[in-house]
Amino acid sequence: MTVAALVVALLGCTLIAFIGGRFLLAPKVAMAGFGVPEDSLRALTSIKGVRDITSGVVPLVVLAAAGIHVFGWAMLAAAITPIGDAIIVRTNGGTLRQALTVHAVTAALLIAVGLVLALA
Repeated sequence: MTVAALVVALLGCTLIAFIGGRFLLAPKVAMAGFGVPEDSLRALTSIKGVRDITSGVVPLVVLAAAGIHVFGWAMLAAAITPIGDAIIVRTNGGTLRQALTVHAVTAALLIAVGLVLALA
C-alpha cells in the first residue's frame, strides 16, 4: 500500500510540474485546461495567491514532519519560485530593480538559509 501511494504521489509531482511547464510554454492551452478564459487577470492573480499560500504552508509542514535539516532542503527547492518570478518580471516589461530587490533577494535569502539549515 505504501509503495502504491508513493508511486501515485510521485506521478502527481511529475504531472503538476508538467502542468506548470505548460503554463509557461502554452499559456492559452493551459488556461483553457485550467477552466478559465485566457484573458482572465482575476484568474491569474487567484492562481498566484493560492500558489503563494501553498509555498508558505508546505515548507512549514516539512519542518514539522521532518525537522530542520529537511526543511533546509525544502527552502533550497523553494528558491526556484522567486528565481522564476525574477525572470518573469524581466521578460514581461518589469524593471531590473523590481526583479532584483523583490525576487532575487528572496531567492538569495532562501538559498542562504536553506544551505545553513540543510548542512547543519
